[in-house]
Formats: sequence, structure tokens, C-alpha cells
Amino acid sequence: MTKQKLTRTWFSDEKIFTVQTPSNTQNDRVYANVKSKSEVSASRLLKGRKHFSQSVMVSVAISKLGKTDLVFVQPGAKINSVYYCDNVLEQGLLPDIRRLSNDDFLFQQDGAPAHRSRHTVAYLRSHVSEFIEPENWPTNSPDLNPVDYSVWGAMQQMVYRHKISDIDELKCVLIDCWAQLSQDMLNRAIDQLPKRLMMVIQGKGAHVEYCLD
Repeated sequence: MTKQKLTRTWFSDEKIFTVQTPSNTQNDRVYANVKSKSEVSASRLLKGRKHFSQSVMVSVAISKLGKTDLVFVQPGAKINSVYYCDNVLEQGLLPDIRRLSNDDFLFQQDGAPAHRSRHTVAYLRSHVSEFIEPENWPTNSPDLNPVDYSVWGAMQQMVYRHKISDIDELKCVLIDCWAQLSQDMLNRAIDQLPKRLMMVIQGKGAHVEYCLD
């Protein structure tokens, strides 16, 4: 991953966002030295959360040349290789990538089954000038994808500052927050990759997030 190649690389990933704010299950309960809940101020009580919440999956790609628009996966869609190629890539990510990079780019994706299938690999070989082959990208690599180790966290913090009532509002908030992410932030995330690559190599494939400042 040379500096020149890093500049041309588009990193892609998917994430599910929920209408309800994600919770840390370790912090779901508070115990107080009182005989009754009525003795505790309402402002200090944690509200119970539902176990299930409406959700939407989004797919994105970022590079030092810019970022794609959000691609929303259709509700209930089976994300197999055909859907991934036809809807996520052909109609979603690739038009933006080509527009921003003049069709001179290196495409990265993770090891999800729909990404590694023979159908998807054949599609990429026909429609993309250069991409990282499945055998050259770790199957479980959150420490090596800037979208995974940096961008999604920033997005989640921004999105859940809002009180969201339904899927339509969630989509609007996602679009707005995505537009607010600066290119400087994306560049800083991408610039971490060479260091992370070396640490993963030195650690013989181990996760490295705990080693980073």
C-alpha cells in the first residue's frame, strides 16, 4: 500500500443504524439505596429500552478524493451477490466513485459472503479497473478499514445526538450527518492505515486497536 496507491483507494463498508439509540447492556440498570423507585427523581431514572428497533442498512465508500452518497439497502432485501452488484455497486457506489476519480481508482471491500462470491468477483473484474482480490484482504479486518475503525464511530456519535422517531427521520438524519463529515476527517482516518498495516503484520494478524492511542 504505497502512498500513491493509498490516495487512489476507495474503502467501502456497510452498517446498520437503528431508530432507537444503541445501548450498552452493562449500563442498563442503576441501583439506588432507596426503598422505592418513587423516591428517585424522574430525571435520574433510566428509561427501559425495547429489545428490537426499526433499522436501516447503509453502504458507503470513502477516499482522499471524496465520499460517495449514502446507499440505503431496501427493507427486507436479501443482500446476496446479485443485489450487491446490481443495487449497491452499479446503481450506488460506483457512479460516484467514477465521477470523483475519473475511473482511476483501487476498490476495497471487506470479506462479507456477497463480496467474496464468484459472481461479485467476476463483476468487479469486468467493471472495475483495479480492486483488492478477496484472497488479499483479511476476512475479518475492522482494524484495517478506515470506514470501520473511524468513520462509523463518528457517524454514530452525530446521529444519536438527535431524538429519532421513525425510519424516514433516521434516513434524513443520516444524510445530514454524512454531509457534515469533512474531507480532513476522512484523510486523517485513511492516513492511519499504513501504521495499522505494519502493526497487524508485526502482530501476525492480531487485532491492533488496543495498541493505538
